[in-house]
Amino acid sequence: MKCLVLGIGNTLLTDEGVGIHVLQALDAEWGHASDVILLDGGTLSFTLAGPIEDADALIVVDAANIQSRPGEWALLKGDAMDAFLMGNRKSTVHEVGLTDLRAIAILAGHWPDQRAMLAIQPDVVDWGEMPTPAVAAAIPPVCAAIGKLIQEWRHVA
Repeated sequence: MKCLVLGIGNTLLTDEGVGIHVLQALDAEWGHASDVILLDGGTLSFTLAGPIEDADALIVVDAANIQSRPGEWALLKGDAMDAFLMGNRKSTVHEVGLTDLRAIAILAGHWPDQRAMLAIQPDVVDWGEMPTPAVAAAIPPVCAAIGKLIQEWRHVA
């Protein structure tokens, strides 16, 4: 199994960069695993279609409006992730890009069956290189949830 962990965000915009901050936190534990790819997706581009299509499993981490308090997060797996992407097109700055990447992967015949999105509610999206305290506090439990997913999916593969 090859699992792609795709962090999305702009680290110059406080909480908007939380997906990248999660990737950085994951690097110590997962950065050397041969079956896990940690990829900084930045603010998304179509060049990410290839890595998504090549993956057996996909985990996306991004700041998103999940109608919760800042720092709260949601784990959306499989069809729930798809429904979130399709039904809440304005939930993140990148949503249209994720929806487009999903469509490309489906057309190519490889949208990973094992897929999840960890959506973290931002507090502030303004100039600044670090997330707010509430969002920063979400990083360790989100990393733990990602680790649990990877372990779970390894046993399925």
